[in-house]
Amino acid sequence: MTKRESDPIPEGVPAVSKKKSAAGQINDENAAAYLAAIVESSEDAVISKDLSGVITSWNLGAEKIFGYPAGEMIGQPILRLIPPERLQEEAAILSRIRSGESVQHFETVRLAKDGSPIAVSVTVSAIRNSSGAIIGASKVARDISGSKRNEAARQQSEERYRTLFEYAPDGIVIANADAFYVDANARFCRMIGYSRDELVGMHSSMIVAESEIPNIAPALVAIKARADHNREWKFRRKDGSTFDAEVMATLLPDGDLLAMIRDVTEKKSLEAQFLRAQRMESIGTLAGGIAHDLNNILTPIMMSISILKDLSTEPDSIRILETIDVSAKRGADIVRQVLSFARGLEGERVEVQPKNLLRDLESIMRDTFPKDIRLQFLVPKDAWSILGDPTQVYQILLNLCVNARDSMPNGGNLTVSVENCVLDEHYAAMNIQAKPGHYVKINVTDSGTGIQPDILDKIFEPFFTTKELNKGTGLGLSTVMAIVKSHDGIINVYSEPGKGTTFKTYLPAIGISPETGKDPAQRAALPRGNGETILIVDDEASILTIAGQTLQAFGYRVLTATNGADALAVYVQNKAAVAAVLIDMMMPVMDGPSTIYALTRINPGIRIIAASGLHDNASAAKISEISQKHFLTKPYTAATLLKTIRAVLDQGRIPSRP
Repeated sequence: MTKRESDPIPEGVPAVSKKKSAAGQINDENAAAYLAAIVESSEDAVISKDLSGVITSWNLGAEKIFGYPAGEMIGQPILRLIPPERLQEEAAILSRIRSGESVQHFETVRLAKDGSPIAVSVTVSAIRNSSGAIIGASKVARDISGSKRNEAARQQSEERYRTLFEYAPDGIVIANADAFYVDANARFCRMIGYSRDELVGMHSSMIVAESEIPNIAPALVAIKARADHNREWKFRRKDGSTFDAEVMATLLPDGDLLAMIRDVTEKKSLEAQFLRAQRMESIGTLAGGIAHDLNNILTPIMMSISILKDLSTEPDSIRILETIDVSAKRGADIVRQVLSFARGLEGERVEVQPKNLLRDLESIMRDTFPKDIRLQFLVPKDAWSILGDPTQVYQILLNLCVNARDSMPNGGNLTVSVENCVLDEHYAAMNIQAKPGHYVKINVTDSGTGIQPDILDKIFEPFFTTKELNKGTGLGLSTVMAIVKSHDGIINVYSEPGKGTTFKTYLPAIGISPETGKDPAQRAALPRGNGETILIVDDEASILTIAGQTLQAFGYRVLTATNGADALAVYVQNKAAVAAVLIDMMMPVMDGPSTIYALTRINPGIRIIAASGLHDNASAAKISEISQKHFLTKPYTAATLLKTIRAVLDQGRIPSRP
């Protein structure tokens, strides 16, 4: 270090004890040399200046950091290193030194020889002479540009990860070791219904289903033992509804827990539909094999009966043979139904006019059905045609009508109606077997005993029947399903115990021009909302999701509830905002009619749209008795939903339902 001989040791440099020479005398010169060597070899810049700001010493560290050799800087003003905007800052530091203060680890910016800025941490202390008077300042400057760059990179990385955290497609939460939440992303907040502020500090037991609470402690133990945690949990939303979610959790280095949550409610619904279709396919394969073997058994029996009848002359024998013949033919008919279920029995496909089929069907039914069953047939003049096997389509209608007759032992109403229908992506999302397109929809609705919910998904299985022994084979509906599938159609059933059943059969239409085939609700641009809030009440998670997404995409705000009790709570909290309520008629806890009655007590002028898979005059009349309400038949298309809601909000005419 270049230094003037008269400069004393500055206050900022650690004192070095005086050492004795070999002769045992104090050697100040050696101590000063030792100290100078330490300063000179320092990686930091060690600079001395007098009170006027002129540099008096400059070490190798200063040369490396600022790029000036000592010869260029000693005797020069320190201002050469200071950016213009920092001059006032430097004057303030020098003023503090003159008053006897020191400056510790002050971060600032200085200039290198090439003019580039350098971030430095500066410690400045006074230099005193032998009498204690302040004669200058000693400055130790450390280059912190690298650490600043690292800090900026770290902050950028944190911002990047925070962005990923917030916009991740799955819910993400961070909890402490005791399962109290410390952070949650926006996706999880939307999923669970709580804000981030509400979630922070909340224990995980408060947002899972009651049945899951005992599973929390074992899961925490496993995660802390660094075991992979990947299982389904049932969560409870703020509104009390529940949903299934896959949870993948792990232990973070700091001891917190990180969990990723994916809502699988819709996935499980689709899986259930897929498994049911797969089960039906397996049963069909088995039934086809059985039918093949039965045909081999029945063929020689029926041939033998014909021969024996020709050979026999005794009346008693002939009667016995005729009885056997009838039974064998009945067995053959059953086998044909089994084959129809298993393979669809592809027949000749021709253009089929629904009105012609229904005319023949009506003639037979009026002659053979009990008179206490009131029949109604509704076929529009512009009904589209179907490409299909007339005999098989007729078999669909006959089987469904016979089922309806058997469900009304004391009489009732049976309605068969035909409608032109356009299924859109919205409908297809709610039904795994549906494809968007033009269909002829045939409804068979009865006011009979209905079907219990626990057997509703079994009615299309072969040999399943609720009828008494010898009153049915259990093949009628399975045959219907096979024929519908062979025609690339779909069939849905809606039923309520004690309130009747509706079978809706969709068969692809043919010969539809682009303009004619448009759904009337779609010929004009679909109506949009103006920020109105719609409350959707339905116990089907997929319907809540899809209907909600559709309304949000067209300018509405959406609130949801999974039953009537939740709907009342949500409505009371948002009464001023809710413009209309879409309510399913059949729900657990509190059904649709009860919910409508309670809502109208709260607000007699509330606008309500009732939705159900069943739509008969009695249901519509009952709803009208409660209040002036409107009816939407499930499943509905996006166009129908949007058109209906817009008409209700505008108090206009409700469009026809596809």
